[in-house]
Amino acid sequence: MTVQKRPRGRPKSQFRESSAGTLQSLDRALGILVAVSRAERATLTDLSLSLGVPTATTHRILTTLQKHGFVAFDEEHQDWAIGIEAYRVGAGFMNRTSLTEVSRPVMRSLMERTGETSNLAIPDGAEVVFVGQVETPNPIRAFFSRGTRTSMHASGTGKAILSALPDDRARSLLMGAGLTRFTENTLTTPASLFEDLEQTRARGWSFDREERYDGMSCIGSVIYDEHREPCAGVSISGPSTRFGPLRVPELGSIVAEAASEITQLIGGRMPTDQPSDTDSSRGEKRAI
Repeated sequence: MTVQKRPRGRPKSQFRESSAGTLQSLDRALGILVAVSRAERATLTDLSLSLGVPTATTHRILTTLQKHGFVAFDEEHQDWAIGIEAYRVGAGFMNRTSLTEVSRPVMRSLMERTGETSNLAIPDGAEVVFVGQVETPNPIRAFFSRGTRTSMHASGTGKAILSALPDDRARSLLMGAGLTRFTENTLTTPASLFEDLEQTRARGWSFDREERYDGMSCIGSVIYDEHREPCAGVSISGPSTRFGPLRVPELGSIVAEAASEITQLIGGRMPTDQPSDTDSSRGEKRAI
């Protein structure tokens, strides 16, 4: 029986000349820039090993990027971080792709797939503010004009956002506002609300069954920013008669998928995103 020896040395580089005519040097530079961005801070050795690029080559690329402001070197810690010029480039992208603009086609698809009105809302204290909507053509439908506010604890989108916050932060928000009762189904005790938030957190979507308006139901899911922090929520809403127990899980999965898609489009990161190879090599724990 022949035992194959395990290959030694650095891993094969992911960067190779291709028939498509890409520049290997540019491929390497962009790969290193992305690696620094994902790691937030990384040493020269970490970057070289994780990407399979020789240390000398990695250093030349980093110093070139540093010259143009895309990375910065920390003398005290002897590691590299993203630079101000990379932020300016990213800011240009964000100016072109605002949350409401990016979300619009996803919300339209969400409405078409579910047959219900889709909504976009952002948090403001213990409330959510609706900033976008794509209405269903169904004659009986939900409608929220832009700028409408509602309490987080009685909103599908609001409960989705609350579920993504640490419990102490959620409690702090709610203590100042209180748990106002709007209908017989409103969750007005901390025990019932936080039990509901735990279920929402586990499955990835919230369910508001007539907790704000009699006869109306809503399913929401949270959108995350680049820091894995909840920054908005997307939802569908409509008559409770169309939100039967057999249909709700399917709708919830579709809404969660839409929220994940919007998160990616705005450059956000889900809490379940895996850390980069550089993170793993350093053994750092990322805050979620």
